[in-house]
Amino acid sequence: MKFALPIACAIGLAAVLAPAPTRAQSPEAGEKAFKKHCAACHTVEAGKNRVGPSLHTIFGRTAGKVVGFKYSDANAKSGAVFDEKFLNTYLTDPKAAMPGNKMVFVGVKNEQERKNLIEYLRAAK
Repeated sequence: MKFALPIACAIGLAAVLAPAPTRAQSPEAGEKAFKKHCAACHTVEAGKNRVGPSLHTIFGRTAGKVVGFKYSDANAKSGAVFDEKFLNTYLTDPKAAMPGNKMVFVGVKNEQERKNLIEYLRAAK
């Protein structure tokens, strides 16, 4: 029993110092985030624009390229490509990521919710 306390402390300390596990992204949870944050203005249906453009096949798309949607100059001329990294930045704070864009949205501040949303958008093809 002499070593029980130090071993228990070492195990506890290792658990505290270990990096937090990363939760897997969930397209199902992302769909809920989409409905909560995006669906009022966007859809994932091909060729169907609302106040905002369709987000169908947004992954790998260059900003400002949906046919039939009138973009702000900032968006149309940005040259930004919607990959995972840029979507994460853009969805965190759209105005900071693309100054001058006309999207009225403050962003998704919760990191896990944003990751789930990105995973849902990745599957929107």
